[in-house]
Amino acid sequence: MKIKVENNSNRSPLPKRTEENINNILEFIPREHILGIDRIRLVDSIQDPRLRGSQKSFSPLPGLYHPRQGPQLAWIEISMDVLLPAGSLRKRFIPRLTFKANLATILFSLIGQHHFLTLRHSVKKGRMESSVREYTEKNLKKWNDKEHSFRSRLFKPLQPTFERWAKKLQRRAKIQK
Repeated sequence: MKIKVENNSNRSPLPKRTEENINNILEFIPREHILGIDRIRLVDSIQDPRLRGSQKSFSPLPGLYHPRQGPQLAWIEISMDVLLPAGSLRKRFIPRLTFKANLATILFSLIGQHHFLTLRHSVKKGRMESSVREYTEKNLKKWNDKEHSFRSRLFKPLQPTFERWAKKLQRRAKIQK
């Protein structure tokens, strides 16, 4: 069953091929992980009555997973105000450059939530967040290698060095805190 992409956003210039990019990302994910998801809805901002009290101290949500409720299948909501913020030229330009990667990250994390809530009942509630994070990172890395195959082949020999540098920077940041 094909997942419907609904554009309920009032933004007139969405990036080109947004729906096509979403469908390509969904084709990358194994079919059994998205089983039970009915639609993906693109909205300006996420307005959910369950989030009103807890949302005040946090930044706006980029996406929200709505689990199955009775006869209504699960669905995903993605906020365009977070992915493409309004403002100065710099605030609009940089997010447009990273739009496809950010969209993939949000989709992978929300589909990871769906996968672990519906299909993987062995994951405990305390492990859910780390499991979704691992799922997102694993799929994002595979998708990025597929999407940018020349660049990934070019930098493959340098990857261990970059990972060592990242670990050193993380240790320094942890010590400074």
